[in-house]
Amino acid sequence: MRDWLDSAHRALTEHTEVLNDLNVFPVADSDTGVNLSTTVGYATEAAQLIEGNDIGELLHHAGRTAMEEARGNSGLLMALTLTAMGTSLEGSTRVTAGGLRDAFSAAQVRCWSALTDPVEGTMISVLDAVSEVSLPENSQDGSNQQLSDWLDLVIARGSHAVIDTVEQLPVLHERGTVDSGALGMLIVLVELRAALTGDEQRYNPVPGILRDYSDHTGYQDKHDCEGFEVMCTVKLSALDAAELRHELDSAGDSVLVSAVSEADNDEYTWRVHVHIADPEEALTLMRARGHAVNVSVTSLGSDDNRVSP
Repeated sequence: MRDWLDSAHRALTEHTEVLNDLNVFPVADSDTGVNLSTTVGYATEAAQLIEGNDIGELLHHAGRTAMEEARGNSGLLMALTLTAMGTSLEGSTRVTAGGLRDAFSAAQVRCWSALTDPVEGTMISVLDAVSEVSLPENSQDGSNQQLSDWLDLVIARGSHAVIDTVEQLPVLHERGTVDSGALGMLIVLVELRAALTGDEQRYNPVPGILRDYSDHTGYQDKHDCEGFEVMCTVKLSALDAAELRHELDSAGDSVLVSAVSEADNDEYTWRVHVHIADPEEALTLMRARGHAVNVSVTSLGSDDNRVSP
C-alpha cells in the first residue's frame, strides 16, 4: 500500500500538466493535476508514519491526513476514497479481490454521499464502474491469481468509464476530451494493479486515452473563470452539517461536506468545500455554525490563486 501511494503520487505528478489542461468541469480552472498530485502526496507522507501491517489502518490514516490538506474537489474526493477504503479494510493484513471490491464499493458510497449534486462523467463514474466488477470465477477465492485477474477487469472497466465521460458531460462532448478527474482516478488504479501484482508491463490504457481523447482545441483559458473555491474544517453535529450543506448549496455550487472523524459531544469534524462568487459569504456561513480552521480561499481565475481567508 505504501508503494502504491508513492507510485500513484509520482504518476500523477508526471501527468500533472495534461490533467490540468483537460480540466473543464465543474470549472475550467486548470488545476486538477496539481490538486490530485498534491493531495496524494500528503497521503503518501502520512502512510510512511504508520507502523504495523493493518492495511485498513494505514489507508484510513493516509486518507484522513490527505482530507485535511486536500486541494480542490478532485483532491477531496481522492482523500475520501482512501479513507473509505481504509475503513472497509480495517483489520486486514492481506489484500484480496473480494476485500478490495468491498473497499471500492465503500468509497463509491462515501463519495456520492459527500456531494450535494453528484454528476456522472466524473471521478465518481470510475468508482461506480469498478465497484461493480464481479470476481472472476475461474480462480480460487482469495487467491493472488484471482486478485490479479480481477484487477485486469477493473482496469478495463475503469478505462471504458473514462472514455464514456466524453459523452456524459456536454462540455466534454463539445471538446472531444475525457474528464480530467476520471482519468486521474484511472492512473491511480493502474498504479494499484502494478503495486499488488508486481507487474508493471501489463497493458496500460492511459497512453491510448491521452492519444485519442486529449486534443485541447477550443480550450478556454482559465483566466476566464470567475469566483472562488473555499475550504475549511469545522466541528459540527450531523444536523448542523446538513444545514450548512443546504446553505452553501443555495449560495454556491460544487458543495462537498464529509465527516473526517468523530469528535466529542455527538459532534464530528467535517471537511467542507464550495465554489462561490463571494468567499466572505461562504466564510460567514461556515463560521456561524462553528469554529472554522484550516481555511483556504482560492481564486478560480488566477495563476497565483491562493488568497488569504
